Amino acid sequence: MFTRAERLISLRNLRPKKKEGFLKIISIFSFLGIMLGVAILIIVMSVMNGFKTDLTNKILGLNPHIVIEPNSFKIDNNYISKLKKDFKKITISKTYSGEGIVISNDKAKGVILKGIDKKEHNISEFFDNFLSQGDLKDFNSNKIFIGSELAFNLNLKKGDAINLMTSSFVSTPIGNLPKQENFKVAGVFTTGFIEFDQNIIFLNIEDALSIFDKTSEDQNIEIYLEDPLRANFYKDKIQKINENYFIYTWSDLNKSLFSALKVERNVMFIILSLIIIVAAFNIVSGLTILIKNKTKEIAILKTLGLNNKSIKKIFFLTGLTIGFFATLSGIILGILFSINIEKIRILLSKVFNFEIFPSDIYFLEELPYEINFSSIFIIFVVSLTISIIASYLPANKISKMKTFRALRYE
Repeated sequence: MFTRAERLISLRNLRPKKKEGFLKIISIFSFLGIMLGVAILIIVMSVMNGFKTDLTNKILGLNPHIVIEPNSFKIDNNYISKLKKDFKKITISKTYSGEGIVISNDKAKGVILKGIDKKEHNISEFFDNFLSQGDLKDFNSNKIFIGSELAFNLNLKKGDAINLMTSSFVSTPIGNLPKQENFKVAGVFTTGFIEFDQNIIFLNIEDALSIFDKTSEDQNIEIYLEDPLRANFYKDKIQKINENYFIYTWSDLNKSLFSALKVERNVMFIILSLIIIVAAFNIVSGLTILIKNKTKEIAILKTLGLNNKSIKKIFFLTGLTIGFFATLSGIILGILFSINIEKIRILLSKVFNFEIFPSDIYFLEELPYEINFSSIFIIFVVSLTISIIASYLPANKISKMKTFRALRYE
């Protein structure tokens, strides 16, 4: 594609003479601008990918992948048996959830009460991973598990007594009153997902049905999959078995959140790509000045037999070389920075005495990252394309130059 002579002359252009120091400065700024633009783009995309992945894993680890609600129809054992028969690799559990109020130490807070069966495999696995106080064997009737944030806010610990109130009513001589029962804290769980830890209370399924004045026919079916990302595929299949039930997936509950993350990621990509475009203008200006200063040399090359096409390729290769190596350096810098981003965050927080990544806002305990090589490839292609365009525009104008005048008085 490029002859040896073209490569040698192009390489020479990258090392301007001392009197062309201004060109050297422009080349350096072009290189640094593209390198930093690519590095920043990779860092931001890696953090956003990591944030999305961590958030997804938190949601998948704390919530069922598919939920089937009776929707005024009874969920019988025949339906459950058919689910197990048609879908071999799923885990099914019965639960019931509703809103309630926890009252303790003259404090009250609205929470989600979730009735579960501790014998279910996925339930025991959850508490094995996240239980910080207590033991699952103590999770019996009139015992509850609460989140660490809720325990902190209400000053609760294992063994303390609390009162739970729901929207169900009981008849009394003075009228209908909200149903409430007393429970003891059997344990405290810590997931690291603050919204979950301060708003969820687990109790036995029998206690949940009792406090909400429900029967076993009102229980929900929760399904856990080997591949949660295929939840919508299974949802469509399950819906065809019986369309009377209301079925939704974890992605349905969080659709607006992930849509917002996707839009934000795309917008950030476009905005940060402008850094590379701005840096590429330095290549345009640098090559334009270089071509202008090399008018005499271009004329000499033409007299030696090089045509306009070869000369265009020489200056095009000069700009492309800057763009290519700047992009490559930016990728390396971006990957290294992303891998060590948590250490860098901790260092900056100590130096400036400022919390850069508040966990109570972002629901994560550390700054996440995920190196996505398909994203890096896209960034590489975008940066290289911008460099190609920036190199081609000034090089293309060489054919319009009247270089013969440069030798008239030589």
